[in-house]
Amino acid sequence: MPSVFPEDSVLTELGKALVGGSLTDDALLAETTRLPTMRILPDANVIKIGGQSFIDRGRAAVLPLLDELIENLPDHKMIIGTGAGTRARHAYSVGLDLGMPTGVLSVLGTFVSMQNARMIHYLLARHGIPFIEPAQFPQLPLYLSERQACVFFGMPPYTFWQPNPAVGRIPPHRTDTGAYLISEVFGARSMIFVKDEDGLYTADPKKDPSATFIPEATVAEIEAMDLADVVVERSVLELMRHAQSSKRIQVINGLVPGNLTRALNGEHVGTVITS
Repeated sequence: MPSVFPEDSVLTELGKALVGGSLTDDALLAETTRLPTMRILPDANVIKIGGQSFIDRGRAAVLPLLDELIENLPDHKMIIGTGAGTRARHAYSVGLDLGMPTGVLSVLGTFVSMQNARMIHYLLARHGIPFIEPAQFPQLPLYLSERQACVFFGMPPYTFWQPNPAVGRIPPHRTDTGAYLISEVFGARSMIFVKDEDGLYTADPKKDPSATFIPEATVAEIEAMDLADVVVERSVLELMRHAQSSKRIQVINGLVPGNLTRALNGEHVGTVITS
């Protein structure tokens, strides 16, 4: 009976090892990283607009930021993600009260993030900037070439497949994580988180006026600080430990005019976290 595998002559050494080996073999898996990962969209910038920290503030915060985004269209390609915010927390509270598991809570949070994405899209629609769902990501390069930007909802589409957190039932991979994963997979030029704070602090500055601002840190340094509160989801920091492309993120205060432009231009504004 003929073999169902390709002829050895057309396989690389790694290909032969993968065909005949086990995908639980750590030594074999280590060999898969010998070649660098291709950066698919190296000139694109992923910008995540916070839900509770920004969009929930309404027009006073959102409209000036969108004006700044529009001003940067001639110079920068932007993939714009949205957070879920306070409405998702309300949905989580009701879901938890009804005994819903983490995967179902993830579905609820996804739709709130989508609502915010659609609102941002409608505000940018006259500039031809589209809203895209996960199934449309193969068309992302075309959208960026034609209009320089697009809007997506930040919640990763794990829905029922969301992993359970170590503590509690709130989905651990939320909108910060979804936006970060886009920057990692597409090898984006930058990953910028737009919040209502200057960046990372030793404590929540809204609750602790003595909190100290941290302009830059590595993931390992943040873990060593053992902070009670961090400015991005902890799962982002966990993912950064194994990053192939997106090894640097930036957290800025979008309420300060010009901060986004400075970050897009490569300036060190806010907090820079590296892997």
